Amino acid sequence: MGHNHNHVHIHKHEVEGKNLVYSILLNLLITIAQIVGGIISGSLALISDALHNFSDVLSLVFSLIAHKLSRRKASINNTFGYKRAELIAAFINAITLIIVALFLVYEASSRLFHPEPIKSGLVIWLAILGIIVNGGSVLLLKKDSEHNLNMKSAYLHLLTDMMASVAVLVGGLLMKFYGWFWVDSLMTLLIAFYLIYVSYDLIKSATKMLMLFTPDFIDIKEIVREVHKIKGVNKLHHIHVWHLNDEELHLEAHLDCSHDIKMSEFNDLLHEVEHVLFDQFHINHINIQPEFNKEDPKDFIVQD
Repeated sequence: MGHNHNHVHIHKHEVEGKNLVYSILLNLLITIAQIVGGIISGSLALISDALHNFSDVLSLVFSLIAHKLSRRKASINNTFGYKRAELIAAFINAITLIIVALFLVYEASSRLFHPEPIKSGLVIWLAILGIIVNGGSVLLLKKDSEHNLNMKSAYLHLLTDMMASVAVLVGGLLMKFYGWFWVDSLMTLLIAFYLIYVSYDLIKSATKMLMLFTPDFIDIKEIVREVHKIKGVNKLHHIHVWHLNDEELHLEAHLDCSHDIKMSEFNDLLHEVEHVLFDQFHINHINIQPEFNKEDPKDFIVQD
């Protein structure tokens, strides 16, 4: 049974892996500084920020490995290459954010009603350092994060770190000028809840792609309506649409032709279908199986 298979070529944003390397080095610096500073000052918020930063270092290393793997060529044993490595990295990074957040909630809750004296001056200076370092890392990855889910997961890690450092700075100032040491635990809780909030959408997006769900912006019924407008098409059915990764949106389907046509004529028909699917739905990898009067299920979605 014949399959007609085509890639529609589009311009792709080239993600800069070197920006991840710079971010890893910057975050190692701030992690070490905050761990030492947190122990000396007795600030849980500062230690929590350091733990968050350390989770960032691990996630950035994982993102870098996944980025490198995703660029490997396909082979006989890996016909898609490692293009889904970045999706796995994004999913695991989001899970680590949740785990860190739950740990911070546990630690902060136990200290909220039993605050301890904290050396606020050290907290303030290290928080400022955290804002500068994480802010620089955020700027490095911002552009890449708009084109790649893996980079977005790394970017979100760094953005929440910067927000956490701002919260630690505010807490340090309140402790210095008002002696409100309970603010340290409160800021830790706010950081934790924010981590959970930003991780949710990332986990949902990565899960949908890993499970090969139809993308939210794709309406299969609308695809069918548009393809059925093409002369020579009887019915598009047995349809699957999924993301292989951020850059590749795949469609495979059976196309029942209205007439018994030659293969060269089907090539012309397929060319029209491809342009409709790419121009209107941004599907850039299309695999169509031609049929004529074949006895098989003709539903849009067929459970194998």
